[in-house]
Amino acid sequence: MEKETQDRIRVMTGNEACAEGALAAGLKFFAGYPITPSSEIAEVLSYELPKRGGKFIQMEDEIASMGAVIGASLAGAKAMTATSGPGFSLKQENLGYASMAEVPCVVVNVMRGGPSTGLPTLPAQGDVMQSRWGTHGDHPIIVLVPNTVREVFDLTVRAFNLAERYRVPVILLFDEIIGHVSEKVVLPREDEIEVWNRVKPNVPPDQYLPYQETENDIPPFVSFGEGYRFHVTGLVHDQTGFPTNNPTQIDRMLRRLNRKIERYRDEIIEVEEDKEDGARIGIFAYGSSSRSARRAMIWARERGIKIHYLRPKVIWPFPDKEVKAMGEKLDYIIVPELNLGQIAHEVEWATRCGCEVIKINRIDGEPINPQQILDVILELNAK
Repeated sequence: MEKETQDRIRVMTGNEACAEGALAAGLKFFAGYPITPSSEIAEVLSYELPKRGGKFIQMEDEIASMGAVIGASLAGAKAMTATSGPGFSLKQENLGYASMAEVPCVVVNVMRGGPSTGLPTLPAQGDVMQSRWGTHGDHPIIVLVPNTVREVFDLTVRAFNLAERYRVPVILLFDEIIGHVSEKVVLPREDEIEVWNRVKPNVPPDQYLPYQETENDIPPFVSFGEGYRFHVTGLVHDQTGFPTNNPTQIDRMLRRLNRKIERYRDEIIEVEEDKEDGARIGIFAYGSSSRSARRAMIWARERGIKIHYLRPKVIWPFPDKEVKAMGEKLDYIIVPELNLGQIAHEVEWATRCGCEVIKINRIDGEPINPQQILDVILELNAK
């Protein structure tokens, strides 16, 4: 084996892969506050980021961390913060600000049990809805949900690319199991990693509109310090960035904010699908639960039971068209989750009663094991 390939073989945790993926994507600024089970992301970046010309700041709390990330992004740096559980709750107000001001940034939430301080060292998937609706108002958001260490690396890079492409905050959401599991990975070569950067304006400063209604709904974005002066606010604003109470401008601005994600939905959505013709039973699973689901699917197939497996890598926007198409061919869809059924409701809505949605839920800090899912498959297959 060539030495160059050997150097790319690593054994690392999901948290370490997240830090490496961020660096590969061009991360230049990290602000955060240590919190279990995400702390290793900050730990790795505290010594690796300065080596590569970036800045690391441990802030006084999560609220300030998110504010610092927004400021750094406005100044042109690819910026990220990482947190868990209650820390994610504290970031929500500034997440809304980033959404309103169209500031690209990446927020990592390594989920733990809740509510409140909950289960600091144990896994959960209870922040699925908080990642979509934690902040107030109608706003776009993109949420990625990896299920392996290598996929954490890949989707961290993609999170930065999507943030820069669409001028939105992007959330990378995984649970404690994915954050702490150690796996052998082969990292891609630098020339295999696609990195996107924000589109800059091609007009002089006196003609620049930071929130211009462009044909593609995504205004060019210039960095502070590049000779362009503009106003940034969390208030609803016009194309110049200054606040407005004009109903027409309010309506146009907020609709564009949401439309810029809705119209590119098919570019953003990413799923892994393993079909079997004639299957009556399907599984829709994400994160660590999807690993148990895949194992259960293999065991079921070894018993001659046909299974349709669908795993989203992007949970928001929700892959409703893919789930609907899946549900039209099945009698049952099993949805295993480490919560009380947050995403199962979305599956029920997408399938519109076309098939029965079976929930498997666990909230005791333990993972859902494959046998639990197989037992349900066997019971449904006998009907």
